[in-house]
Amino acid sequence: MMNVLVVDDDAMVAELNRCYIEQIPGLTCCGTASTLQQAKERLLQIEPPVDLILLDIYMQQENGLDLLSELRNSHYPVDVIIISSAADVATIKTSLNYGVVDYLIKPFQFSRFEEALTHWRQKRSQMDNQQYYQQAELDRIIHGRASTTNEQQRLPKGLTPQTLRTLCQWIDAHPDTEFSTDELAAEVNISRVSCRKYLIWLAEIKILFTTIHYGATGRPVYRYRLQAEYHSLLKHYC
Repeated sequence: MMNVLVVDDDAMVAELNRCYIEQIPGLTCCGTASTLQQAKERLLQIEPPVDLILLDIYMQQENGLDLLSELRNSHYPVDVIIISSAADVATIKTSLNYGVVDYLIKPFQFSRFEEALTHWRQKRSQMDNQQYYQQAELDRIIHGRASTTNEQQRLPKGLTPQTLRTLCQWIDAHPDTEFSTDELAAEVNISRVSCRKYLIWLAEIKILFTTIHYGATGRPVYRYRLQAEYHSLLKHYC
């Protein structure tokens, strides 16, 4: 579970946001704060640490951007989504400059709230579970999509997106299965020669891990297996 702290001086709004949070899988509301001082205290007290703050801006005589500024200046490791009635360009620009991951203008629909937190949770999970990225994968994390222009579509000569999709869908459905070229070719009903070209390319971009087995005749058999840390990259081609 990821911890979400609600910072809003309106008790009814804070409770509504808490209820919304509890409807989203993988998230829990670990507390609320009605002042900036309370928010700072909660950040020190809550264990495990807060992962995300839902931050209002207009809070009685206080401004939520002051807390955001303190967090960034102290390099405190927490993400922030602004939920505020503040719709002026200056406030929005300042928030974005401080690195907020999303900005919701009150009033909003639950669908928009759910989209913001679900997208954040997915990005955060990917960043927490992987050490290195390829460009297409990073594009998906940052922009919420895989690269759709030339870098993903520009496959090596002789490879087609349709056949690649078929192969990747099978691999995606069997993430723990080790297989040879002959075995996969039979599963997806394509030629062995064609299948081998795709597997070599997938291994080159590190989606597949390759091992060599030697049979009784000494002839090497290449076997492939999905590298778990690159599973999300594989999905780009499914």
